[in-house]
Amino acid sequence: MNKKILLLIFSLVLAGAAQAQDDGLDAMMAAMIAAKIHQDSIDVSSLVAVYDYECQTQDADGKAVTDRMKLCVQVGQHCTRCFPYRKFREDTEGYDYMTGEELPNFKGESYCFMPEVWTGYPEGQVTVRDAIIPTIYETREERKSIGWTLCEDTMTVCGYLCKTATGELHGRTWTVRYAEDIPTSAGPWKLCGLPGLILDAVSDGGIHRFTLGQLNPIVTPIYYEHNAITKKIPEEKLIRNRIKTFGNRLYPKQPTYYMPNHDALSVDEIFCQIGDEVFCIVNGVLKMNEAHVYQPLELK
Repeated sequence: MNKKILLLIFSLVLAGAAQAQDDGLDAMMAAMIAAKIHQDSIDVSSLVAVYDYECQTQDADGKAVTDRMKLCVQVGQHCTRCFPYRKFREDTEGYDYMTGEELPNFKGESYCFMPEVWTGYPEGQVTVRDAIIPTIYETREERKSIGWTLCEDTMTVCGYLCKTATGELHGRTWTVRYAEDIPTSAGPWKLCGLPGLILDAVSDGGIHRFTLGQLNPIVTPIYYEHNAITKKIPEEKLIRNRIKTFGNRLYPKQPTYYMPNHDALSVDEIFCQIGDEVFCIVNGVLKMNEAHVYQPLELK
C-alpha cells in the first residue's frame, strides 16, 4: 500500500478513535474504526462511477414507496468493487456516518438490501458480502457470463450516447444502456460484460433501477478486508436464505422476527438515535425497527 495512503488512513483512524471516546462510545466502536487499517489494497481504480439506485416497493402498511441509495463502482485494472457510496467516502474522506445529520441516509440505505460485490476478485470469480443480521455472509463463485442480446436502440445518459442490451441474471431480465466511449465492461451490482460501461439498468417491471450520477477519473485503492468475520456460504444458499428471511410476511413490521433473542444479541452492538427512534448497529449493519417489503435483486 502506498505510504501516503497508509499515513492518511492511520491519521483518520486516530481521529476517529479519539472522537469515539469523546462521544462516550464504547471501546468496541474505537476498535471497529481502528480495524480499517487492516484493509488490503487488492487493486487500484482509475475510474469511480457513482450510481443512484431505486427500488419500487411497499412499506409495512402496504403503501407504495421508493427506496433509494447511492452506490460506488471502482473500476480497477484487474477487478471492480461495487459497494455503498457511504463506505467509499469512509475510505477516502474519513466520512463518519455516525454523525446526526447523516444517520437518516444510513437508515435509507438499510432498506435497500444491497450487497457488496468484488467482480474479478479472485481472478475469474465474484466475491459477495451480505448481511442477515447478526451474520455477515460471504460467497465466492465463478464469474457468470450474462447472455446479453444487443439491440439497435440508443439513448443519451449523462451526456454519453448509449447502446442497449437485454439479459437475464438470477431470474430477472434487465435492460441496460452502455457507453462504448467508456472502455470498460463494468457496471453496477453484478451487471457487467458489455463493450462499455453500463450507465443505466432497469429490471423487468421497473422494480430495480441503477442510473449513473457521477463519473470521476480519480485514482483510489480498491480494498478487501481479509480479516472480516464472515460466514462462508454458497451463492445459491445465500439467495434462498435472503428470500426466506426477508420475504416472510412478518418482516416489514417485525424485521427481527427471525432472531430468537433479538433483544439480547450476543454480538457487537452500537446504539444511535434518529429523531425519536433509537437504532442498533449490529456488526456494521443497522437493525431496523420497521422495514419495507423485500424486492429481491435475485429470484434464484
